[in-house]
Amino acid sequence: MPVNIGPEYSGTGRGFAWVGRGRELDLVLAALEIPPAVVLVEGEPGVGKSRLVQEADKALTGRGVRVVTGLCHPLREPLPFGPVLDALHGTADWLPPPERLNPQTGALAPLMPALAHRLPKAPPPPEDARAGRFQLMGAVRSLLDAAGPLVLVIEDLHWADEATRELLLLLARDLPRTLGLVLTYRREDLPAGVPLLGAPYRRPPGTSGAEIHLTPLAEDRVHDLATAVLGPRASTALSRTLFERSAGLPLIVEEDLLTLTDPTHDTRPGPRSGTPVDDISVLADAAVPRSLQEAVTARMTGLSESAVAMVEAAAVLAVPASRNLLTEVAELDPHLAGQALTEALHAAVLRESGPGLYAFRHALAHQAVYHEIPGPRRVDLHQRAVRVLWTTQRPPLVQIAHHTRALGDIPAWLRQAEAAVDQAIALGDEGTATTLLHEILAQPRLEGDLRTRCALALARTARNGIDYTTTTTALRGILSDPRLPTAARGEIRLTLGLLMFNLARDAAGPHELEQAVEELATRPELAARAMVALAMVHQRSPQEARAWMDRAEQVVRDSPDHAARAAVRATRLSLMASAGDRGVWDLVDRLPRHDPDPEVLRQTSRALFNVGDTALGAGYDTRAAALLGESLDLARRLGTLVVVECLGAVDLLRLDWLAGRWEHLEAEHAALTAQYPDMAGAACDAHLTSGYLAAARGQWTRALDQLGRAARIAEAATEAEWKLRASAGIVQVHLARDQAQDAWTTTTPALQLLRTAACWTVAGALVPVAVQAALASGHHQAARDLVSEAEQALDGVDAPAAHAETSIAKGLLLQHDGDLTSAAGLFDRARLTFQAIGRPHHTARALERTARALASAEPRTAARQFTEAAAVHTTLGATADAARCQQALRELGLDRPTPRGRRSYGGRLSPRETQVARLLATGATNKDIAQALSLSPRTVEQHVANALRKLHTTRDDIPALSAAIGNP
Repeated sequence: MPVNIGPEYSGTGRGFAWVGRGRELDLVLAALEIPPAVVLVEGEPGVGKSRLVQEADKALTGRGVRVVTGLCHPLREPLPFGPVLDALHGTADWLPPPERLNPQTGALAPLMPALAHRLPKAPPPPEDARAGRFQLMGAVRSLLDAAGPLVLVIEDLHWADEATRELLLLLARDLPRTLGLVLTYRREDLPAGVPLLGAPYRRPPGTSGAEIHLTPLAEDRVHDLATAVLGPRASTALSRTLFERSAGLPLIVEEDLLTLTDPTHDTRPGPRSGTPVDDISVLADAAVPRSLQEAVTARMTGLSESAVAMVEAAAVLAVPASRNLLTEVAELDPHLAGQALTEALHAAVLRESGPGLYAFRHALAHQAVYHEIPGPRRVDLHQRAVRVLWTTQRPPLVQIAHHTRALGDIPAWLRQAEAAVDQAIALGDEGTATTLLHEILAQPRLEGDLRTRCALALARTARNGIDYTTTTTALRGILSDPRLPTAARGEIRLTLGLLMFNLARDAAGPHELEQAVEELATRPELAARAMVALAMVHQRSPQEARAWMDRAEQVVRDSPDHAARAAVRATRLSLMASAGDRGVWDLVDRLPRHDPDPEVLRQTSRALFNVGDTALGAGYDTRAAALLGESLDLARRLGTLVVVECLGAVDLLRLDWLAGRWEHLEAEHAALTAQYPDMAGAACDAHLTSGYLAAARGQWTRALDQLGRAARIAEAATEAEWKLRASAGIVQVHLARDQAQDAWTTTTPALQLLRTAACWTVAGALVPVAVQAALASGHHQAARDLVSEAEQALDGVDAPAAHAETSIAKGLLLQHDGDLTSAAGLFDRARLTFQAIGRPHHTARALERTARALASAEPRTAARQFTEAAAVHTTLGATADAARCQQALRELGLDRPTPRGRRSYGGRLSPRETQVARLLATGATNKDIAQALSLSPRTVEQHVANALRKLHTTRDDIPALSAAIGNP
């Protein structure tokens, strides 16, 4: 069956990606690099011991190291040292002629007939059986020594017989000098009280090695594994389900992924819901994999009747339970219960999941036991669980609802489930409430009032959620019911529209909001929420925005609903900030930060974010950081503003980019995107950051790829600001590559969008590069018109960053006209503005422009400015920008003179080789490097070869390159 694996992954093992074990693999390889060595790999079934060994085998074989493997089995025919002899069959091609072997090795010939022709003649067997065993042990050691250098792997040592353990113990205590020994095992399956090798073992002096305990994969690694197989289908919710079902055991994750990649997987609409069968539903209905079912059954078979009763009680309860609860549900004598529970723990059927709480290792083990309980006994256990749980001090309604449903009493389950929803919402557990609501609404022929109540509850809990696909699908299904009252329909549609627009930037979201306004005629406060959302839709004209705001303010003017008034106030402040109205700052300071109404605080958080976001775009970075930080803190405290949390984090990362804190930016963006996979803003900004970083480093191909991806996300989301930021970066790259026509081709539609969206304050970065592209391609009048438009649009607007960008654009025009002194003055004005804002990269680029304008008239001043700009670029890691400044210095003839004759750097990198190595460490191609450093391709080839030779690495080993040169 097809399994899609991305190019960044490699490995064997059923075709699945190799994730989350890099450190362990490095430990194994490092230990085996200096034989003799003993490596012990321990872990529970399915944790990936065999896969780790396979990856090590592949790596070692690639280095020319010989590897042989033997397997222990729970049942096998009697044969001394069977697993080791199995492995030795693989040494046939590496053995010297029989006459050069130790005659002792001939003792193996009767046991290894396929290898007998490569061994000396068998000596007569000793009369004493014990002596015969030691003779065989000596023969094995001699053969391993002769076949070396060699790595011997013995897997599943917990199943080894006594003789094999004894052989491996003696080997491990006195290894041949070229042998590496790798042993894998499960601690819980070792014979009781018996050490791994039959006797205590400690590596002798001079023997290297490692002891590795493999733990389950973390949830993010399960997501990586799922993404490698399923691609975009691997949502956060699905990965969480895979993790919960498997508890991070790779083998179980892989079994589930095989189920999901089965070509017979049916995604047609289900008979009850009418919606496509999603991957999570497929897993919920999937059978336990045969291998796991058999393993669990085998463990259960060895338990006493009392222990089985405890395990079955745990299976029915389905959540971690105390000893007393298990005892009551199992109806066991308390005196027997402790021993029974201990027996189940020793057999690894149950585990202690928390202090005094016991449960199964993972969901599939629970499922395997539950479905093996006979039906009548299952019913008894569920009935008993309901009775016991109702007697607790605070009855767990969710659990009681679960047991009621398992008994088949749907009316009673619906009552209990609705009560459980209320309890979950009261406790702030909206995730549990949402799950229950989805289950209730999936029921056919649901009574009308109950359906409406649950639909409204789902809409209210989903408003701040991030499970976009599941929630919007459910809401659309509810809206299709003609029996739904109009006002309820309007509230649900309001939620749908807000989710569509805020989370996915779906262009159809505003249409849903407009329809919600009409349906909420009898609910004016809710209608006002839809109106203010419509006012914030960026593609609408300012006149439309004002019209919706005026309408919303009129609706709530005399309303007693404080939250509705807060929503309108927050939107008004957001629009004031977008318009550059300085009066917004005093109003922001007066926003309520400690109101007892959580909804008022949510609106405060939203206002703080919106104003902070606009302040960032305008160039008030310090103020933006404070507002965004305050908004994020408030959102996290409330716990229900996921959109604000995500976008606030995105903006704080953008501030890091602008402030020159670049070191971990891409990794932090990747983590944020994984955390919020449905948020278009997180994905778009991640690509924008990667694109701009790549451009600064001279990785033109990567820059265009990343900026192109950002542009496509922005296009789909109809987000003008995102699209303009992407376009500005693309134009900048084309200009850096001297592709003036390509730059102008990108500029033309971007300028049309800028004029339509009228977002001059937050998209000012496009203006100077657009002017540069126009001048370079001969469109001089277009450049002049654009500068005039920008000045007119920003007249009286409080947006220092946009004014600085316009100064640069105007300076470019003056520079083109030959007025270099005035151009330098405008460039320096922009430099001072960016310096005051706190944007070092922008400051250095403005300084560079000043230097170019002064180069002919004041070459020494220009040289000093180029040197200063190059130093800033180098500190930031903007390799291409630094190289451009250094090239300008060379053209001026004022860079530091080179002594006569070529200086020898020996094994050290020359300055030019260091520049090349830094670009290599960012993944730049030779063509990128040539363009970034203004060198010929042939010269770049020579520098690349010299740098790699001196660093003793390859261009594919980017981590080694970065470490060797201290790449920023």
